[in-house]
Amino acid sequence: MKKAVVIGGTGMVGNELIKQLVNNKNYSEVVSLVRRRSGFTHPKLNEQLIDFDKPEEYKLLIDGDVLFSALGTTRANAKTKDAQYRVDFEYQFQVAQIAAQQGVKRYVLVSSAGANASSGNFYLRMKGQLDDAVATLGFETTSIIRPGQLDGNRKEKRLGEKISLKIMYFLNTLGLFRKYRPIQASEVALALMNAAEKQKTSIYTLSEVFELAR
Repeated sequence: MKKAVVIGGTGMVGNELIKQLVNNKNYSEVVSLVRRRSGFTHPKLNEQLIDFDKPEEYKLLIDGDVLFSALGTTRANAKTKDAQYRVDFEYQFQVAQIAAQQGVKRYVLVSSAGANASSGNFYLRMKGQLDDAVATLGFETTSIIRPGQLDGNRKEKRLGEKISLKIMYFLNTLGLFRKYRPIQASEVALALMNAAEKQKTSIYTLSEVFELAR
């Protein structure tokens, strides 16, 4: 039986991941480090409210067999690029560093299709920088999942995202932009769990994420 540590458990993918992990017989405990309560409870779930700016107060909670990193925010919620970078890069890298130092053997990260540290796009550059940074930490296995646009149940309403998804699905039916086709958050969560079982370090592109979720 394994113990999982999750950051980003209140997000769309993270929420799906938590639910799948607690219902997976291979996991006996799931420690979820969150900035706000999820409202979800389960006998296997140990949800801890933390302040990511105070690692000395939560570092001992990062103890398990695998760390799943699904933390993230949007520019709209963060307000500035610096604030988004703090959440999407600094917090995630900080937790990954602690996990590596404390002997967590497996690391699974939710990145993004198109992530590239040399990209001219701020978001994709940030994601690529994190992918490169965590690969140097020395985990036994590091799995980087690069899904396309996410579809699923969000707690907050995002009208622009709904419109964008409809457009992308329509374009996909015409055979366009298949490389960036949307993927359900539940599929990404399943891909994350399956990646944690792999015995080698890998970066999974969107098409490979679909395969991994089967």
